[in-house]
Amino acid sequence: MTVTGPLLSRDGLDRSAHRRTDQAWLDEAWAKARVVVVDEGRVLVRDEALVFLDAGQAPDGERYFLGVDDDEVPYFAVAAETPEIPGAKKRDLRGVGLTLSGRDVGIVATAVALANWHVRHAYSPLSGQATTLGEAGWTRVSDDGSETLWPRTDPAVIMLVHDGVDGPDGRCLLGHNAAWKTPGWENRYSCLAGFVEPGESAEMSVAREVFEEVGVEVRDITYVSSQPWPFPGSIMLGFHAVADPEAELTFEPTEISHARWFTREEIRAVLAGEPRDFGLPTPISIAHYLVETWANR
Repeated sequence: MTVTGPLLSRDGLDRSAHRRTDQAWLDEAWAKARVVVVDEGRVLVRDEALVFLDAGQAPDGERYFLGVDDDEVPYFAVAAETPEIPGAKKRDLRGVGLTLSGRDVGIVATAVALANWHVRHAYSPLSGQATTLGEAGWTRVSDDGSETLWPRTDPAVIMLVHDGVDGPDGRCLLGHNAAWKTPGWENRYSCLAGFVEPGESAEMSVAREVFEEVGVEVRDITYVSSQPWPFPGSIMLGFHAVADPEAELTFEPTEISHARWFTREEIRAVLAGEPRDFGLPTPISIAHYLVETWANR
């Protein structure tokens, strides 16, 4: 399967969901599986490639069936402490997303998202009962069997707001997150974003979040692409939207410390590696993809 778009959206495995309840097939698949170990959101990487173990090397832990590749080779994740492998280091998805193949990025994103969900659902939120793994890692079942929980993904919107003008003088609006305290991030700017609220469409959420964060009304909201974001378990829905660059900006200080409009020429310069007085989102993020698609339009 070939999927284009943001980096984390390029999952190359066939998930083979119909196999998740076939225990005989799963037992046979485990014996010949390629296994990635997930340790608190980190995986083993060596020479800029994901480290896979065979079933005999894999540590004990919960197993999650991830799917099969084009050659019908099965892949599993195990949630456990990573073993010592010569030359291998533990890295998180942000740190290795740019170096891994599209298939391996998809494997890590799925494995980490599943592991995060299982950690948070060791007990039922309905009854408080302890739960155990089911369907090869794709459900959790209460001890008395009366409840079945399925993995949940929290929808969030992320939007590149622009002025609708073509050419180098066209402008986009980017903000600096108030929570960014990392040294060197003082002048980093990114797209506005926020979670979809109950009873709200994604487009409604785009308009609300932009107005809440910078006080600007948007129109012509257009869906662009999506990307899983397993930190700990979101799906980012990416949009472009048009706003008036002359409108006054008012910031929600707990969300955005400052924001400004940038010309397409400025954005293209930074994307090309030219030094400027601001930075852009990291290439692993859908924010970077939204900015890049606008800049190159």
